[in-house]
Amino acid sequence: MSKNKKTVIILSIIIILIALIPIFLLKNAKFGGSDDAGSQVVSEITGSDYKPWFTPVMETVTGKELPSEVETLFFCIQTGIGTGIIFFFLGRFYERSRAKEQKES
Repeated sequence: MSKNKKTVIILSIIIILIALIPIFLLKNAKFGGSDDAGSQVVSEITGSDYKPWFTPVMETVTGKELPSEVETLFFCIQTGIGTGIIFFFLGRFYERSRAKEQKES
């Protein structure tokens, strides 16, 4: 077996362990969002319940709260667009510096 193949197998096992170990160690863990944590802190500081300043746009349009799957989808799309923009400009800067080096040579 080649060295590269062994490395890939070892790294794959490590990745799988990193993904699976928390599942078994954190069986009764509760994962809340930052919105929930923030509203709890505001409630503790002010001594009254937190009331949002406005209603989310999609709730206003549809008249009901969006399912969490749709919110997750929107978040993932937003993340993908942001990542695409960042790496587009990183690629442009890299190509610009590479072209500049070739021009100087």
